[in-house]
Amino acid sequence: MTLLDKITGPEDIRSLTRPALHQLVTDVRERHVDVVSKTGGHFGASLGVAELTVALHYVFDTPTDKLVWDTGHQGYIHKILTGRNNQIHTIRKKDGLSPFLRREESDYDHFGAGHAATSISAALGTAIARDLKGESFEVVAVIGDGAMGCGLAYEALNNAGHTDRDLIVILNDNDHSIAPNVGAMNKYLTGVMTHPVYNRIRDEVKDLLAKWTGGQDGFVKKVARRTEESVKGFFVPGMLFEELGFRYIGPVDGHDLDSLVDTLTNVRMMDGPILVHVVTQKGKGYPPAEEDAYKWHAASPFDKISGEQKGNHPSLPRYQKVFGKGIRELGEIDSSLVVITAGMPDGTSTDLFEQKFPERFFDVGIAEAHGVTAAAGMVTQEDVTPVVCIYSTFLQRAFDSIIHDVALQRLPVVFCMDRAGIAGPDGPTHHGTFDIPYMMLIPNMTVTAPKDGSEMLSLVRLGTQWKKGPFSVRWPREAVPHAVPHVSEIPDIEYGSWEVLRTGEDLVFLATGTMVEVASQTAEILEDEGVQSQIINCRFLKPYDEEMLRNVVEKYEKIIILEEGAVTNGFGAFVVREILNLEGAYSGEIKCLGIPDHFIEHGPRDILLSEIGLDKNGVAREALDMLRKRS
Repeated sequence: MTLLDKITGPEDIRSLTRPALHQLVTDVRERHVDVVSKTGGHFGASLGVAELTVALHYVFDTPTDKLVWDTGHQGYIHKILTGRNNQIHTIRKKDGLSPFLRREESDYDHFGAGHAATSISAALGTAIARDLKGESFEVVAVIGDGAMGCGLAYEALNNAGHTDRDLIVILNDNDHSIAPNVGAMNKYLTGVMTHPVYNRIRDEVKDLLAKWTGGQDGFVKKVARRTEESVKGFFVPGMLFEELGFRYIGPVDGHDLDSLVDTLTNVRMMDGPILVHVVTQKGKGYPPAEEDAYKWHAASPFDKISGEQKGNHPSLPRYQKVFGKGIRELGEIDSSLVVITAGMPDGTSTDLFEQKFPERFFDVGIAEAHGVTAAAGMVTQEDVTPVVCIYSTFLQRAFDSIIHDVALQRLPVVFCMDRAGIAGPDGPTHHGTFDIPYMMLIPNMTVTAPKDGSEMLSLVRLGTQWKKGPFSVRWPREAVPHAVPHVSEIPDIEYGSWEVLRTGEDLVFLATGTMVEVASQTAEILEDEGVQSQIINCRFLKPYDEEMLRNVVEKYEKIIILEEGAVTNGFGAFVVREILNLEGAYSGEIKCLGIPDHFIEHGPRDILLSEIGLDKNGVAREALDMLRKRS
């Protein structure tokens, strides 16, 4: 039995001796490696905060004191230490622990989040409520240096710093976000820690303070401390944070447990807004992750000894990889093409474009709104064609920029949305559920959903050629259903056109994106029941093929509309309204099948689709129910 096995919660941590705390760090790090090697999941960030997490729960009276973790990538070890060690092997599995922090899961998860840079705002809100109610507890926000580049973080710092309200912000500086960090803040922080003048003077002042035997208020000691603070002001971001109203402390070695405990103990007794700059190494304690923090941000199941990842290797590539190769090929054909992503070059496979055309590739970091508006600025100049590739769930953060800065001005920016639909084990914070409704409601926006990888590339190519307004393309986090040729071999698609893939007399499927393949599988099941189905690939959601829709309405009394997106105000709802506008009263029956009006939990994509009735069997049941009503 290890020491960790005896820990039922933070109250047990607070009873440990300092040597035992060090052992606990070793145990919890080993537990983390063991679990993620089997389950897969976010890896490097949580490993890097093992000492910090232990120190936080040792110094602060959690859950009375509130810890607010940013994003949740850092939260695995926190979960292990807060009564969920026996459940941690279920993380990211169906009905298991959430991959992110979740209020419903534990009292220690004060605030849940899966998107970056929320922690300081949430912590400030908690502190305000505390003070309004006359309560007394500490509020601590933990934020990574990658998230610190997000505008929301600065909005929160600016507001919090000038309230003079008790609030502690821990800046976990590991020099990595998901991808290698970009931006001025990262350069600033890196320069602080490595500047030889600052470090030499800092060490000399520390030596002087250590040797000085005078009293606490001795003159020389006071001068030495003032000297250290003055020198620090020239080299550390204390100048920035203190101008924002925070007292800056650091940098602190995030792997020196004793120093962390001592620093946090002192900080807990201080008043006002305080920022503690903690320097950690992403992937600390597991050599492969230390060597390649980028690769090990998140991991498939892997062999603990060799580090070899055991992820599934489908015979066909994922959409993202097909896109990455395709956009690189398009970049060879069209020299005006530029690609923008928000901290996810590997996750979107836009790194393939970057390798070939680094001068035309822009990773803006965790700053989606900025990336969209920057693209709008680019396209105002001739011979610049921006393609913005961001996960569907993250593009939500740029909604206003899409409307106000792009669509309102009818600027031809291409939006490529990866992870559209059900994203799988990362759960509701990462499912791309809402992009169809939010894109369709924007005037001047073209909205498309390809049925396969070839059609995806054809639509992206069309989007780069379309100069009458913004153009969006969405695709899922899965393998393409069919092999994909080179872009140059893929035929063009007529703007706004639908496609008849199968003919039948009994009912018609109006299917979008991934649901085209589901409709095809469903039609085979129905054929065995004597039902003949027509399948129409509604690859253009807006504008739609009005002529083909008129033909459908005239011919069929049974219509099923399929989409892997929110059914509320989605494509189906839009088509129903258009049918009424075209024909007035429609005597037939229409079913709109999509993602229901609630947040979908985490789990394997195929299982989740089955549960919500968007697999072949679920759709077949709905179709047969419709036909039975006719008889």
